[in-house]
Amino acid sequence: MELINSYRFKKRLERAWEYARSGNVTSIRFEGRRVHARVQGTDEEPYKVKLWLDVLQDDDWNYVLDALTQKARWSAQLLAGVMPQDIERAFAASGKRLFPFKLQEVRSECSCPDKANPCKHVSAVYYLMGDRFSEDPFVLFQMRGRTRAQLLTDLAKRRRKALAKQARQAAAKQGSQPVAAVALQPVHPAIKDPNRWWRYGAALDSDLVVITPALEGDTGLDAAGPLPLAEEPRFPEANLHFLEHLKAHGQQLAALAMAKAMGPANGDDS
Repeated sequence: MELINSYRFKKRLERAWEYARSGNVTSIRFEGRRVHARVQGTDEEPYKVKLWLDVLQDDDWNYVLDALTQKARWSAQLLAGVMPQDIERAFAASGKRLFPFKLQEVRSECSCPDKANPCKHVSAVYYLMGDRFSEDPFVLFQMRGRTRAQLLTDLAKRRRKALAKQARQAAAKQGSQPVAAVALQPVHPAIKDPNRWWRYGAALDSDLVVITPALEGDTGLDAAGPLPLAEEPRFPEANLHFLEHLKAHGQQLAALAMAKAMGPANGDDS
């Protein structure tokens, strides 16, 4: 939106916003790395609009993927389908950008007779693409040369290699310690017995226990942060659906637990 609003022809922007708001953009679709749209103007036939960005080369993507892999938070968020707010720092390693910095970096064509670029038809598509980017940030990756499936597959492979390397290094370090030193390291009894993980050593005073429903965004899953779930390129939305189901199931169990903990309602002798 900032790129669009930086355009100096404000009257044209006003008409473009009116086009976008009034439904004159009749279709938006992706073909490869380009956006194809149709915008109804003054002619009977809608005008054809094309938008695209400069595609990053394979070497550039290797730099980006290396940077994403080295920072666990970036990898976890992307593999969970979330766009990191500071993602541009990963692209800075290659001297490139994910988001266009200037309007001139967005390539566009329109079949209308207007010589100005962007014309109001192109600008109308810009407005709607801003919403599309908010709904699916991976659209920008596609326009830069990597589909969502390609990006997540490459990232998952690199992340697995990085974790395997860390495991080998840890094993080598562990193996270099004297056997006696390893054997004598103290281990808390609770670690050996998973059945004791969720037990208190003694009962809590009932006056100290207050049961309240979790606030939005304050559940156990939220506190855990992004989960490093395995990815299946054929089903890119599977993890998101799983987490939604898990969260809904957890809320249902929490409601039942609260009802049980608070005991029968007043007047209920059952």
